[in-house]
Amino acid sequence: MNNIELEQASLLTDLKCPECGTIHDAAVINTVCINCASTLFARYNLHTGISKDILIGRPATMWRYREFLPVIDEKNIVTLGEGFTPILPVKNLKKFTGDNEVFWKDESGNPTGSFKARGISAAVSKAKELGIQAIATPTAGNAGGALAAYAASAGVKAIVYMPKQTPKVFKDECHLYGAELVEIDGNISDCGKLVNEHALLNNWFQVSTLKEPYRLEGKKTMGYEIAEQFNWQLPDVILYPTGGGTGLIGIWKAFDEMEQLGWIDSKRPRMVTVQSESCDGIVKAFHSGKTVSEFADGGFTIANGLRVPKPYADKVILKVLRESNGTAITISDDEMSTALKEIAKNEGMLMAPEGAALWQAYKKLKATQWIQPGEKVLLINTGSGYKYLENIM
Repeated sequence: MNNIELEQASLLTDLKCPECGTIHDAAVINTVCINCASTLFARYNLHTGISKDILIGRPATMWRYREFLPVIDEKNIVTLGEGFTPILPVKNLKKFTGDNEVFWKDESGNPTGSFKARGISAAVSKAKELGIQAIATPTAGNAGGALAAYAASAGVKAIVYMPKQTPKVFKDECHLYGAELVEIDGNISDCGKLVNEHALLNNWFQVSTLKEPYRLEGKKTMGYEIAEQFNWQLPDVILYPTGGGTGLIGIWKAFDEMEQLGWIDSKRPRMVTVQSESCDGIVKAFHSGKTVSEFADGGFTIANGLRVPKPYADKVILKVLRESNGTAITISDDEMSTALKEIAKNEGMLMAPEGAALWQAYKKLKATQWIQPGEKVLLINTGSGYKYLENIM
């Protein structure tokens, strides 16, 4: 890892199913729960003797939290410098923020231009440790490019299934990194069905969103960073663009782990899911009081990452929203486009449409007073707008 000495190995103990409680051995290859097919959560030995001081002097990447990441042997870490992205205040749009402190956590500077680098770094690293040689995934765009890059770095094969409607730049980067790209006339759910079939036939390991335990672990590092960057005092509200929902769930998991460590107290932000009008299953389920979402696909959206008709871990997403006293809101493509341009012209940030959707959501929630005066608000921009120029210009 760039000659950086790891002082302590991972504190990973096992994997636990949040639905039925079944414990799984983390030393072998796992996908979902063998009894109920739920997403599995990695667990760690979180004794309170571990001080925040362990972070002093560590590299500014997500692997600074290595004790709480799943890789046992440091030689298996596959990193391209992902994580520890900046938190930037909204400076020039004060007419909208008013008496709120509003910040962006900007994930666009990650390798391959999005937060997907975090989850893929953790998943590919653990796959390497477990001896996996071929990894496949369905993708709306960014996860495919990230898998292609990290697989190239790890020396393993990557197979990426992507909708034909995805902007060309996402396809080009997969080819450039040497991945096998399969284009599908459909959405990410259609890609997922084919990956399931072909992975079984070809003995590929799938890293589909929340169908293996470790992408979640990489994404959760956003939660650790948020706490550290805000001096261990969490914001009042966090808005998150929700496609598959791994980041939302991961951030919430990180908060729980840090409370067990004694690094933060029990205060939690209200979590907000922001979806495209095109795929609003979580929003509908939340507001109708349901514990699962229904399949919802209204077709193309400029926010490719939000076109996830039915997230695999919809039950967990909805549980997080309710535990946090949060909410869920939809944003149209026109609103995303307007917000993207407004932010670019006033803040100098060209963000992904998924991130821009949060700005519009913030304004709506403030107007209805769901966001209260004086509250500190964090918006998580998940990727770079440069990769979406084909959609937004």
